[in-house]
Amino acid sequence: MSVEQRLQELGITIPEAPKPVAAYVPFVRSGDLVFTSGQIAVEGGQLKYKGKVGRDLTAEEGYQAARLCAINTLAVLKSAVGSLDKVAQIVKVVVFVNSADGFTGQPAVANGASELYQQVFGEAGLHARSAVGVSELPMDTAVEVEVIARISE
Repeated sequence: MSVEQRLQELGITIPEAPKPVAAYVPFVRSGDLVFTSGQIAVEGGQLKYKGKVGRDLTAEEGYQAARLCAINTLAVLKSAVGSLDKVAQIVKVVVFVNSADGFTGQPAVANGASELYQQVFGEAGLHARSAVGVSELPMDTAVEVEVIARISE
């Protein structure tokens, strides 16, 4: 089954890749690796999840924010290589969680991204990961996700 078919089964539509909000590019390709810039919880051009997880948002809302960020990384990967069927492996995922004081549930929030990659790519979606609690994120987004993917031609 192609990745596009799996996305359709999961009811996921990949949007256009979000435009950078500062002086950087959305991705860099080096050999068979694509490194995405961090993607935030934007949907339809609007920030959907804003504030600190553990104060303004629940851990479940943080999970949903991470999932949305992961979908946006897929949009960037698709713009980088033309088809998500060329993704051979999600290698590394880094998830930054805008965390309230005392919030330590970053791994559960990051699962929103990790589980999406596994649903979409199967075994090729298994990856190394860091889940980091931070005091602030750009635009007060709740979560930011970046990914490194190995591409096959």
